[in-house]
Amino acid sequence: MYPSTTSPGWCTKTDTACIAAAFRRLRARGPGRSGRFGGAGSFEAETGGMRLVVYMDAIWLLNFLADSLLLWLTSIALKRPARLLRILSGGLIGSVIIIMGFMPQLSYYAGNPAVKLLFSGAMVFAVFGYKRWRYFFSNLLTFYFATFLMGGILMGAHYFLSFRFDMQVKMLKAAAGGFGDPVSWAFVALGLPAAWLFSKNRIQGLEMAKIKYDQLVDVYIRIGESDFTVKGLVDSGNQLYDPLTKLPVMILSILPVREHLPEEIAALAEDATRLLDGSIALPDEWAGRIRFVPAKTVGKQSLLLAYKPDEVQLTSGNRTWPVKKVLVSFSAQRLSGDDAFSCIVHPQMMAEAAQSA
Repeated sequence: MYPSTTSPGWCTKTDTACIAAAFRRLRARGPGRSGRFGGAGSFEAETGGMRLVVYMDAIWLLNFLADSLLLWLTSIALKRPARLLRILSGGLIGSVIIIMGFMPQLSYYAGNPAVKLLFSGAMVFAVFGYKRWRYFFSNLLTFYFATFLMGGILMGAHYFLSFRFDMQVKMLKAAAGGFGDPVSWAFVALGLPAAWLFSKNRIQGLEMAKIKYDQLVDVYIRIGESDFTVKGLVDSGNQLYDPLTKLPVMILSILPVREHLPEEIAALAEDATRLLDGSIALPDEWAGRIRFVPAKTVGKQSLLLAYKPDEVQLTSGNRTWPVKKVLVSFSAQRLSGDDAFSCIVHPQMMAEAAQSA
């Protein structure tokens, strides 16, 4: 427990709001105030005959854990798995601004909104990386949404349990002559619609992420000596079939699995005509697997190269199903802008999996 310089009473060790308010007054260095850094990461100060000890290590640790928790919550909301080390590194970056707040030379920058935005962006980048602007801003906005949501819950719970309305009314009357704070009213009038719009868009984004996540499956593929597991999206719009065998065709981006495949297959994924003009010859174990599948893209006909795999398994949750009737066609394009999936699963494959379950 520590004496508070803002109101009669004491600040607990974890009451960061009380400690921060007291420290801001101490930092003013007015008459009768003095301070120094003590041992064990503490700051000792005196004001008006009162002694205040702020343990910066405790405040830093609390903020580090809170930032890490918010980043983890963001990962869960977006359905984008993140490694624990990356989450902790993001929390560590966010905790630096707390240290800046205790340094007189940097305390101004710690409270600057632009600096806060910069730190937030660095935290999100450390956890999720960067693929494109839309992906990055989706992560950043969801991080702020999680922060405001958790902050609102904690603040609401605090005032629900310990708010004294009579004292608050007296403070408002003393500060604004009984009419309230016009700045606060303007902030609420403008901020409430903005908050509603922001929350609405974020909730819709989270709903879309959930829908996409519910349609994602793990796809294990083995072709000859090559085997790999990718994330697949079940797309009802995929209606590709081999016209001769009536087998459904699954589209797979070659980008994440290129190292597992022969160079000839990767080259044909970029330009299938090289097989027809004889500039590329298929390996022996792949030659007997090839199928030619006509496809219609953007109003024109094209010819896809598809291969018969040795084994395909679909995994959703804790359930795994084998799929025997399927062809795999490789594409040189990235199928998902945020790399949420690299394979488009034919809906007929899910129907076969359901029948075999």
